[in-house]
Amino acid sequence: MSAPVAVTIGPRPEPVHTIAVYAFAGMAPFELGVVVEVFGLARPELSGLLAAPWYDVRVCADRPGEPLEAVGGFAVTPRHGLDELAAADTVMVVGVPNAFSGEVSPGLVEALRTAHQRGARIVSICSGAFALAAAGLLDGLEATTHWRYAALLQQRHPLVRVNPDVLYVDNGSVLTSAGSAAGIDLCLHLVRQDHGAKVANTVARRFVVPPHRDGGQAQFIEAAVRPVDETDDGVGRSMRWALDHLAEPLTVPALARVARMSDRSYLRHFTARNGTSPMRWVITQRIAASLPLLEAPEGTVEEIAAAVGFESAATFRHHFGRTMRTSPTAYRRTFGRTAA
Repeated sequence: MSAPVAVTIGPRPEPVHTIAVYAFAGMAPFELGVVVEVFGLARPELSGLLAAPWYDVRVCADRPGEPLEAVGGFAVTPRHGLDELAAADTVMVVGVPNAFSGEVSPGLVEALRTAHQRGARIVSICSGAFALAAAGLLDGLEATTHWRYAALLQQRHPLVRVNPDVLYVDNGSVLTSAGSAAGIDLCLHLVRQDHGAKVANTVARRFVVPPHRDGGQAQFIEAAVRPVDETDDGVGRSMRWALDHLAEPLTVPALARVARMSDRSYLRHFTARNGTSPMRWVITQRIAASLPLLEAPEGTVEEIAAAVGFESAATFRHHFGRTMRTSPTAYRRTFGRTAA
């Protein structure tokens, strides 16, 4: 008898998080594109930042391999079926064919229930909430959808607590977002949950999203940092300087001096360029800078407030609550990393 052969087995690779997104005939391509852009794009800028593997995106349909006509005169041919959607780690429904008619694929409803029962994270964008509601996954929960459909969703599914005033609602394993661009906010929120604020900010920076979205904000929404372009105009120069001096007292006169403008001219040019006032922009950047500090185990809230330039912890908590709809302590409890 021959001697047994020794086989060396390397470390088992960590499983990749699979994201399945549902496609259908007549879909608007924006929401599908958002999911693919956030989760499916190669991201060399994240090299060295990821503690876990990135995502594997699979576009799924009732009949894989068949072209689906999309709004705009082109077709999408999904490679994967509903069995793979039901088996994914995160399932995303970016719409339904017609919210007003109540049409929802029975196969999709079944796949959503199967995925939810096995513990998958279920996510909707825009009218996709109707599919989640049809599967019974929103009963007794707060949810949102596009404002145009909010009253209809409430009427058709009275067990759902529809909130039309937020960008998204996070119920843990079931998440819903408002229409179109709110899907970006929710996708970045998922990245932040899975990989932390620094990675989410890096993705947002490449996505070139606005620095702050005023209005209804869901809990834990982060104000993504807008990159400051490299043009040497006065406003851009002052913004780059401010980002390097967030811990210092920053005032409009100080920023105007860096820009070599009068205070009045600086206010006018800054607001025209950024759609917000200089001090509101500074507050947004300070809050964004505080997020990775809150995720780290070191430093008290008071120390972090001072490090990013707030005059007191009370002021920090006030502005943090207005922007994030939660407190710094609650944010740290949810997203903080324990000391090694």
